[in-house]
Amino acid sequence: MATQPKLAIPTELRNRILFTLAILAVYRVGVAVPTPGVDGTAVLEFFKQQSGGIFGLFNTFTGGALEKFSVLALGIMPYISASIIFQLLQSAVPYLEALKKEGDAGRKKINQYTRYATVGLAIVQGYAMASWFVGSSASGTPLVRTPYFAGIPFEIMTTITLTAGTCFIMWLGELITEKGIGNGASLIIFAGIAAGIPSGTMNLIEMVKSGDMSGVVALALVLGMVAIIGAIVYVEVAQRRIPIQYSSRGAGKHAMTQQSSHLPLKVNFANVIPPIFASSILMFPATIAQFVEAPWVQNMQEQLTPSGSIYNVFFVGLIVFFCFFYTEIQFNPTEVADNLKKYGGFVPGVRAGKNTADYIKKVLDRLTVSGAIYLSVICILPTILIDKMNLPFYFGGTSLLILVGVALDTSQQIQSHLITAKYDGVVGGTKIKSRRVRY
Repeated sequence: MATQPKLAIPTELRNRILFTLAILAVYRVGVAVPTPGVDGTAVLEFFKQQSGGIFGLFNTFTGGALEKFSVLALGIMPYISASIIFQLLQSAVPYLEALKKEGDAGRKKINQYTRYATVGLAIVQGYAMASWFVGSSASGTPLVRTPYFAGIPFEIMTTITLTAGTCFIMWLGELITEKGIGNGASLIIFAGIAAGIPSGTMNLIEMVKSGDMSGVVALALVLGMVAIIGAIVYVEVAQRRIPIQYSSRGAGKHAMTQQSSHLPLKVNFANVIPPIFASSILMFPATIAQFVEAPWVQNMQEQLTPSGSIYNVFFVGLIVFFCFFYTEIQFNPTEVADNLKKYGGFVPGVRAGKNTADYIKKVLDRLTVSGAIYLSVICILPTILIDKMNLPFYFGGTSLLILVGVALDTSQQIQSHLITAKYDGVVGGTKIKSRRVRY
């Protein structure tokens, strides 16, 4: 009896996966490169004293680059912030809206503007961070041991270094998106969060051994994480299928025939984009507030922590906003309804054209509300509970959501490439482009 041959991984897909892993390895090496002029031991001690809050969030997203104050300390977040700004401006500025309609050429132009904005944001954040470092110390030891480099102040040199680091990460992310597998920016954030899992696990074990946490609580925490991961996977793959029927002309007795199909709509259409965008926006003012000594600014900074009430209110509001905003720019019910009408498709019981578009939009709005509630609960409640238990920040809901969401999206793209390779031989090498989420 002949055995069925195993399905070989296509060479192109294997090369893309290896290329992505190589780029992520380069990124992790860059995280270990310290910024010139700082005392690494003092910086690490300082951030241990400042653990949690906005520093914990920022350090998680940068993969530990902040606590080492490496050349990649700003991470990918300035690029994410710039991308948000230009996606919002495309709906408000006629020039950018016209560029968007030009297709690939217009998209490249907008991407170029996004890069310029990334450099500007990185300069602002880098200078603020460098200025703050100059006057800070850990247990009496200054964080900066070389205030000048050949007459150039530490602030200027560090701003240039951190800005160059952000540009380097941005370039790595674009390389992954174009030549690798998955979305580059998301995978870089994924790699940063995943890098903290081993140390977080060891810290949890040490807490149990030292008696700071009982074994029952630790077990409950692990089971809770598994339950959250299961809920994320369930909702991320969940769909609302709108029934579609197509009328076609036949021959003979049955001149008209109908074929049934469906229009799949994801419950969480925006995926992990809303929490990433929301975190990026809230990090910027919270980071700047760390460097201003005014009492009202310090009071605002205390509230702009992941466990603060103001932070959580803004966080939920931004998640809801970006859920609707991202869905609006990615899915056009009117266009879908027109295409259905053009090819003889219709929703049973709904008139073709405008009524179909209104029906699809109504269903999509309800799904978006459900998705926004789901994202808010996943991102807020675990983080609040963990803060009350004084546990490591990277076990928070936002981190788990990003890890699972990016992993699912990347696996779907791998499956898409496998399907493309399978049908390449059938359709004579015609390429089927995989869906890529672009910032």
